[in-house]
Amino acid sequence: MDIFLIGIISYLMGSIPFGYILTKIFLKKDIREIGSGNIGATNALRTGSKFLGYSTLILDILKAIVPVIYVKIFYQDFLYIASLCAFLGHVFPIWLKFKGGKGVATYLGILFAINFYFGIIFIISWFVTFFISKFSSLSSLVGSASIPIYLLILSQFDQVIFFTIMFVLIFFAHRENIKRLINKEESKTKIY
Repeated sequence: MDIFLIGIISYLMGSIPFGYILTKIFLKKDIREIGSGNIGATNALRTGSKFLGYSTLILDILKAIVPVIYVKIFYQDFLYIASLCAFLGHVFPIWLKFKGGKGVATYLGILFAINFYFGIIFIISWFVTFFISKFSSLSSLVGSASIPIYLLILSQFDQVIFFTIMFVLIFFAHRENIKRLINKEESKTKIY
């Protein structure tokens, strides 16, 4: 019963579509009709409002940190279940007919909740890639790949499987971006 409740609550918290909610409140617009149509922070930036973009980013990170930290303290055995369910909630939110974001900010929240250093490694990898390429999607893919690579280097094989699965899910969520990157049609992103 505990594992079921943890999974459901983590999923529901992860599925809160902050980009959609904030855009509706402040711009009276549907974020799904702006830019890429995605509900995440990168597309929230495309509304022209840095406030909406960064607020979405912070809230999408926090909605993963809260359930994962709680489970880490009280139900350690279910840590990866809670993490995966929070991530899946963002990518496949029940409130938006299971069409959500790419999951990167939520994944970052998961990383910080599981191990602070994982979050730092992701951020460094993301920024280095971004400053070279200016592609948010490519930076997210490299940042996501950096964690299982880091764990392999340190021979922490017990965690490699979970973070490899997370990378595969992020890769899948970015499949359209990957096509555009290959075809040199991907849009560059301004983050400041």
